[in-house]
Amino acid sequence: MTTTIQAAVEDLYPTRQNNSQVIPRRDPVVQGTADQGPFDAGTLRSFDEKGYLSIDQLITTEELQLFKDELKRLAEDPAVKQDERTVVEAKSDEVRSIFDIHRSNEIFSKIANDPRVVDRARQILGSDVYIHQSRINYKPGFVGKDFTWHSDFETWHAEDGMPAPRAVSISISLTDNYSFNGPLMIMPGSHKHYISAVGETPEDNHQKSLVMQGAGVPEPETLTEFADRFGIDVLEGPAGGAVMFDSNCMHASNGNVTPYPRSNVFIVYNSVENTPVEPFAAPSPRPDFLGSRDFTPAGR
Repeated sequence: MTTTIQAAVEDLYPTRQNNSQVIPRRDPVVQGTADQGPFDAGTLRSFDEKGYLSIDQLITTEELQLFKDELKRLAEDPAVKQDERTVVEAKSDEVRSIFDIHRSNEIFSKIANDPRVVDRARQILGSDVYIHQSRINYKPGFVGKDFTWHSDFETWHAEDGMPAPRAVSISISLTDNYSFNGPLMIMPGSHKHYISAVGETPEDNHQKSLVMQGAGVPEPETLTEFADRFGIDVLEGPAGGAVMFDSNCMHASNGNVTPYPRSNVFIVYNSVENTPVEPFAAPSPRPDFLGSRDFTPAGR
């Protein structure tokens, strides 16, 4: 069910203007209950407080090997590297990310629509969900670059037109996440405070931001204040596990200077009651492979 962009709605999270501000979150974090999915009440409370949760083992050993083999095959395919949905490292020319993987690849489409994942997203968001974005991320040893601090929702709101932070991401680990090979870092509790960024969105900003984040990055002073207030959790974990986190979490990851790669499957689920409208702070929507306009419920 591909849906056209709807009329504009009230902007409750203004951003990319002349000054930065911190706006209290206006929407609940968890909108489902313990009887609506696999998470118990305590896990849902923890997610509400911290903005993320970890799953020690989500996929089987056999699935993990299948995904890793496919990851390698895609990275070595010249046609994949030339596709507009693929982002390569600026200096090494190694594959950094492949977007829209749930629609272009049968193997990753299955996990993106698997009840083990979709039911958890539905439970947190309290509704059916569709896939707003998907990708596989490569952070190869020695050359994998960093992702600077940002809120995904700020970008999805500004450039895709997502009205509210009623979205959740899952990062499924395909390699072990150590403290030293560029794992995900999150400021727990930051998801309840929206940082409005400074500066207008450049035309076709996605062409640069996918390689190096620019527009929408908070000021260093605000990030320092957040780090002092919330702290920083470094999310280590084994291959086959996963992390789910709220769309407004302030998060980042360091570059990987170790020999050990860090790769993951990343899927964004948005509520079907929160579908994008016109962008709130960009000249036009990003391409569909970055912010989908197909609102077909996942797993149905």
